[in-house]
Amino acid sequence: MNKKQLLSLSAIALISCLLAIRLSAALSPPNSSLAAVPQSTYNWEIPAGIPKPIVPADNPMSREKVELGRHLFYEKRLSVTGQFACASCHIQTKAFTDGKTVGVGATGEKHPRNSMSLTNIAYNSVLTWANPLQNKLESQLLVPLFGEHPIELGMAGKEQEILTMLRSDLQYQKMFASAFDREPNPINLSNLAKAIASFERTLISFTSPYDRYRYGGEERAISDSAKRGEALFHSERLECFHCHGGLNFSDSIMHDRLAFQEIAFHNTGLYNINGKGGYPPRNTGVYEITGEASDMGKFKAPTLRNIALTAPYMHDGSIKTLAEVIGHYKAGGRTIKKGEFAGEGSKNPLKSSFVSGFKLTVQEQRDLLAFLRSLTDEDFIKNPAFSDPNAN
Repeated sequence: MNKKQLLSLSAIALISCLLAIRLSAALSPPNSSLAAVPQSTYNWEIPAGIPKPIVPADNPMSREKVELGRHLFYEKRLSVTGQFACASCHIQTKAFTDGKTVGVGATGEKHPRNSMSLTNIAYNSVLTWANPLQNKLESQLLVPLFGEHPIELGMAGKEQEILTMLRSDLQYQKMFASAFDREPNPINLSNLAKAIASFERTLISFTSPYDRYRYGGEERAISDSAKRGEALFHSERLECFHCHGGLNFSDSIMHDRLAFQEIAFHNTGLYNINGKGGYPPRNTGVYEITGEASDMGKFKAPTLRNIALTAPYMHDGSIKTLAEVIGHYKAGGRTIKKGEFAGEGSKNPLKSSFVSGFKLTVQEQRDLLAFLRSLTDEDFIKNPAFSDPNAN
């Protein structure tokens, strides 16, 4: 890595550190404790045999903190317009995505990327499409809350307004005091971030028909077609499992049974501008962070859990249906025949070797789709513990 790239990474890391300090120190009352202590032992609601998420030592889980985080996740007063919340881009019935091509912030500004699903985000070793430095929920929250490029919640410069709102609300006074009862002044932005992160860690999905079949011993939980599709998915012929494997169907994962965190990014041949491997300027992937030529077009392989609910697909929402996604991988990359992004993705020189193309019969494609749809967890999208606490 050259000097320019190192400086770029250092600058980004410095900004992250400064933002973290700003939350934990400058915006916390002088005598507040640096670490919350849970009021009760937290009971993870996960099936037997599933590993537990890793939780930061300075933000242990508690029921009180999770419930506070749920209220804050749906709190529209945490936006510049008072009409937008975390939940505006992460809707429960859509597996905490929003159904839009790209995210749209509180002020109406379109983002360059699609809103990612929060399904099993507690198991994610990296949290965004293409930033290796964003690996902790507590600090990642700063981006949508205070970021300006693009604007999401739009609260930059309004930190004191947030605190005033929370401190004047009787319900939040009680909830913060309960969640952080060892602190004399519990309402601060550091604790706000910890509470929302704690709630997000509970968004766990392991009760789909596929889970009941594969891990619960229910032979009839999925169809014979889905079973054939599972075999195809895990075959060397299709090679899907290399990037979408394991319990979360992603190769960027962490949990308490892994010795280390696994992080990976891939170029899938979605674009190939001018035949040189280029991607659209606002969506260059990990390259935007590292400046390394080989990182052009590399993005995280997201979880496939609840994938039937999270259309449109890819980092920029440019593929509308699951059938079209399969078509993209069948071709070994997408061909765009005209326009500013024209190019033959299958010939992208930076493309992953796992995206080499394959053939499927009509029935095999149906089987593969049946398998992907068996990953839909109805309990997850209807769980009242994840819903808006203020909904009628």
